[in-house]
Amino acid sequence: MKAKVAGAALTGVVLAALVGCGAKSGDSRTGERETTPSSPVTPSAAGRLSSGDLQSRWWTWAASEPERTNPVADQDGSACGRNQARDVWFLAGSFGGQVKRTCSVPGGVPLAFPLVNLIGEPSDCAGFMEVAKGSAVLDGEKAETEEHRGTPVSVRGVADNPVTGSGGSLTATGCGLWVQLEPQEPGPHTLTIRGESAGFSVGVDYSLDVTSASSWSRAAHEGRLLPGSDSVRGRGGAERAADRARCSRHRGCSHWAGAFVSGAF
Repeated sequence: MKAKVAGAALTGVVLAALVGCGAKSGDSRTGERETTPSSPVTPSAAGRLSSGDLQSRWWTWAASEPERTNPVADQDGSACGRNQARDVWFLAGSFGGQVKRTCSVPGGVPLAFPLVNLIGEPSDCAGFMEVAKGSAVLDGEKAETEEHRGTPVSVRGVADNPVTGSGGSLTATGCGLWVQLEPQEPGPHTLTIRGESAGFSVGVDYSLDVTSASSWSRAAHEGRLLPGSDSVRGRGGAERAADRARCSRHRGCSHWAGAFVSGAF
């Protein structure tokens, strides 16, 4: 992703795929507002997030942690459970190059991620989408891709996050190639994400372990972490206190499965 925030250029990727991003803090221009599935919409699409919700929530999620614990900077999947919501599970890309991650995902929760995406001005999105391409393969089957050409988005980030580079809020135009998947059956799954645009490319290989809804709910009730849902094992009191402090800065925070997760933004 390529992000222009407060005049500084950042290069990275953000999502369970690849991401290209450009954003200007405080830019409220929205430009095109088109959302075009790249393949016929199936009946299941009725339950998907709208373009604005999907992009605003994902970018806010990606900017919700500093680099040390950020899911985009994550090299092995240990941070994939950071700040996840109850109604959707986001996946992250990387800041360029190839990454392999192992991640536990709760059953009964849909997945969402970009193949390649960007936030910036309408003109940024227009050029970006002209050459954007990518794919996601789940268990050997190519997933349906959604094409979002230009949608108003609102993003909130914490200080020192590696996605927008600073704390606070910004508005911009969001665009990209995205995938939304229905809840997966319990058990192991493989997900391959590839994307590129305007000279930027990323690849992420996920080994996903989808737990049963009952075991995830039980872990949440008992305050235990599932493998890969945060730091893999239990976190110390100081780390949990830091999580609470970070979480308090975001609307809709709650304690779930041993990690602080954000509710609907």
